Amino acid sequence: MLDARIRLFIDPLLNAQGRKLAHFGISANQVTLLGLALGLTAALLIALGAPGWALLPLLLSRLADGLDGAVARASQPSDFGGLLDISCDFAVYGAVPLGFVLADPASNGVAGAFLLASFYVSGTSFLGYAILAEKRKMTTQAQGVKTLYYVGGLLEGAETIGFFVLLCLWPVAFAPLAWVFGTLCLVTAAVRVWLAWRVFS
Repeated sequence: MLDARIRLFIDPLLNAQGRKLAHFGISANQVTLLGLALGLTAALLIALGAPGWALLPLLLSRLADGLDGAVARASQPSDFGGLLDISCDFAVYGAVPLGFVLADPASNGVAGAFLLASFYVSGTSFLGYAILAEKRKMTTQAQGVKTLYYVGGLLEGAETIGFFVLLCLWPVAFAPLAWVFGTLCLVTAAVRVWLAWRVFS
């Protein structure tokens, strides 16, 4: 919901830094994999009971997720790079809730399972819409220049990052927050399916 608005402010900064990284020969895929490593480090710290320490690698991971596209635009975007990017994003988005489940399975297990299931459904609706949009040769730059067609939703990247930060700052509230956020993910998926019905029927 917020991604398109936020990008108006952060894209010029990211693009400037992306051009510098590309100038030094750093590839978009390298930045993507760095973001994955940082995100998995954050998840590991959460699993070890140190969610506060996970904040820095988590935020750096999401910064890398913004920079990889900027580097690609400044050099040579590729379809594989787009696939690698979304795959690593989903890996981090799954690993962080898993970290909270592993840290306290008794308190967080059921809510964490629900949250991960809702991510699965939301991710499927996102990628399914992108496939159908590509089949129809649809394009959009509402979320910036992307390899995949990005359809918006109630919850997008900015909201998910904010949610993860809140969890790291308030880990004892993981279960109720996971139930609320997971429900909103399912609403997001339902809206995407409804939109697909309107557009592709």
